[in-house]
Amino acid sequence: MHRPRGKVGSADSKLPSSVRSTLLELFGQIEREFENLYIENLELRREIETLNERLAAEGQAIDGAELSKGQLKTKASHSTSQLSQKLKTTYKASTSKIVSSFKTTTSRAVCQLVKEYIGHRDGIWDVSVARTQPVVLGTASADHTALLWSIETGRCLVKYSGHVGSVNSIKFHPSEQLALTASGDQTAHIWSYAVQLPTPQPIADTTQQICGEDEVECSDKDEPDVDADVSSDCPTIRVPLTSLKSHQGVVIAADWLVGGKQAVTASWDRTANLFDVETAELVHSLTGHDQELTHCCTHPTQRLVVTSSRDTTFRLWDFRDPSIHSVNVFQGHTDTVTSAVFTVGDNVVSGSDDRTVKVWDLRNMRSPIATIRTDSAINRINVCVGQKIIALPHDNRQVRLFDMSGVRLARLPRSSRQGHRRMVCCSAWSEDHPMCNLFTCGFDRQAIGWSINIPALLQEK
Repeated sequence: MHRPRGKVGSADSKLPSSVRSTLLELFGQIEREFENLYIENLELRREIETLNERLAAEGQAIDGAELSKGQLKTKASHSTSQLSQKLKTTYKASTSKIVSSFKTTTSRAVCQLVKEYIGHRDGIWDVSVARTQPVVLGTASADHTALLWSIETGRCLVKYSGHVGSVNSIKFHPSEQLALTASGDQTAHIWSYAVQLPTPQPIADTTQQICGEDEVECSDKDEPDVDADVSSDCPTIRVPLTSLKSHQGVVIAADWLVGGKQAVTASWDRTANLFDVETAELVHSLTGHDQELTHCCTHPTQRLVVTSSRDTTFRLWDFRDPSIHSVNVFQGHTDTVTSAVFTVGDNVVSGSDDRTVKVWDLRNMRSPIATIRTDSAINRINVCVGQKIIALPHDNRQVRLFDMSGVRLARLPRSSRQGHRRMVCCSAWSEDHPMCNLFTCGFDRQAIGWSINIPALLQEK
C-alpha cells in the first residue's frame, strides 16, 4: 500500500518544508523518468523479439535451413547492443536535468529573493537606486507614475504623477535628493523629493533559493494582485522643478552627467539632447542615429555619454574637451541595441534584441573583447562595478548573471511562487546595500530586490 507522496517523512523530518518539497518534487521526476524508461524498455524488447523471429524466418526461406546459433546470436547481440546504447543515451538525457538540479542544491552561490515591491498599475520599465542618503528604490512605469520605495519594508514613500505619458526611465542625482524621469509625453522632468524611511521589520528567511541554470521550469501566472492602490497613501508630487523640452517624440531614457549639472535625454525622434539642469536650456543636440533611440547612459567619472538605437548601433559621445565633441560608432549587433552601459575603466557593455551581450574596449571599437550568446532578447542591463558582474534581464522572464569575460555565473530563481511572471525590463545593482544588492523590474508590474552572495558566486566559477 502506497503512502501519500506529500506525507513521506513529514513527521520526523528535520528539513525545512521548502527543501523537503523540492526533494519530493525531484524524486517524483526521477520516478516518472524511470517509469518512461521501463515502458520504453519493454517496447524495445518486444521489437527485438519480433525482429529476431523475422530474421529467423527469412533465414529459413533463403537457406532452406535454420539459421545457425552463431548467426542468430550475432544479430541478436547487435540488436541488444543498440538497445543498450539507446537506453544509456535516453537515461543520460533524461536524468541530466535532475542531476543538475542536485548540483545546484549543493551550490554555495546563493541568490535569495528578499522583497517584492508591488503597487504599480502597469508594467515597470525602469528601476534605479538612490546614490545619496536615504537610499531608496525608484521605479518608472507605463501607468504614468514613478514611485519611490523603502528598500527594507517595501512601502511606497513618494509618488510622482507629473507626467501625462508612460514614465520610461528614472535616475537619481549623484549628490542631491533629485530624480530625473523620461516620459512618453516628449519631456524629461527633474523633481525633488524628501522622504523619511520607516522602521524596517524583521524578514523571515523563507524564500531562499539557489542560483542555477537548470532549475525546474514552472507554470506561468498572471501579475501579482494589487487589491488596493498602494501608492494612494504616500505623498504625491505633481509638479516638477524643471521640465526639459525639445524632443519631437517619446523620451525613452535620461541620465545625469558626472557632477549633476547637466542631463542627457534619448528620444524616438532619433536624437539625444544635452541640457543645462539649472536653466533647462538645450546645450547640444546629438544627431546621427538612423532609427529611434532606446537608451542613454553616462560615465560615472568622465564626461562621456553612450546612446543606443534600433539602428543596431550604439554611439559614444565625448564631451571631455569643451571645444571638440567627438563621436564613435560601435557596430556589432544585428538587431536593436536595447542598452549600452559603462563599467569601470575603458569598457562598455551592450545588450541587444539579437540575444547577445557584447563587451567592448573603448580603445578598440572594431570588435568586442567578449560575446555572450543567450536564448532570449535582452533588455536594460546593469554591471556591478566592483565585481564586474553583468545582470541580464530577458524577454523570457529570466535574469542571468555573467562575468565580463562571458562566463555564466547564475540564473536567478523563478518559479510559480516567486520571480518575474512577464518580460523583465531592467536590472540595477546596489553593491553596498546590506539587504538587497540587485533589483529587477518587469511587465508583471513588480520590482524585486535580491540578495546575491557575490563571493560565493565568484568562487563557483
